Amino acid sequence: MFGICGGSGAGKTTLTRRLLERLDEHEVSVLAFDAYYRDLSHLPFDERRRGNFDHPDSLDSGLFLHHLDSLRQGLDVDVPIYDFATHTHSGRFERVEAARLLLVEGILLLAFEEVLERLDYSIFMDVPEEVRLQRRIRRDMIERGRPEDHVRRQFAATVAPMHDAYVQPSRHRADRIMGIAEADQLADELMALLPAAVPATAR
Repeated sequence: MFGICGGSGAGKTTLTRRLLERLDEHEVSVLAFDAYYRDLSHLPFDERRRGNFDHPDSLDSGLFLHHLDSLRQGLDVDVPIYDFATHTHSGRFERVEAARLLLVEGILLLAFEEVLERLDYSIFMDVPEEVRLQRRIRRDMIERGRPEDHVRRQFAATVAPMHDAYVQPSRHRADRIMGIAEADQLADELMALLPAAVPATAR
């Protein structure tokens, strides 16, 4: 289990994609902590939008840990597909198959001691706030249909404060801290690192 952690907009998903391009698709699977946001369908939409999605309590860590353990035991899991536009569960699921190498990514990955204990190796992508903000604006406008002013307000109200409170302090728990760089360069560095990071029993 190889953990990829860092703040919102640090480039975790992009790096994961670059690694997948370099790995045998039959030997690797991906599990994203972001898929485990709690369903807010019981709340009015305006209230959902005001939610703090960067606090650890926003995630169903129990289900996430259960799925990590299942995958470790060689059992496939069905991950709920979260609708980020409405902040609700879509009612659909994505099958994640157990594989020799599991890439686990998430903002708060290293903030949970129980998650950290299950990772064989982890990296923290330490990227400046302004870079992360600009990347988040582009992503949320294109992929999640959110206006720029809303993205900026959310970033200032919850993303940045929670990053300072929970995400950045967890960086020291990572086996390696990586600064800003092109995704391809980081992926090449990690590919050279993977043989040493992955336990022999998993290879």
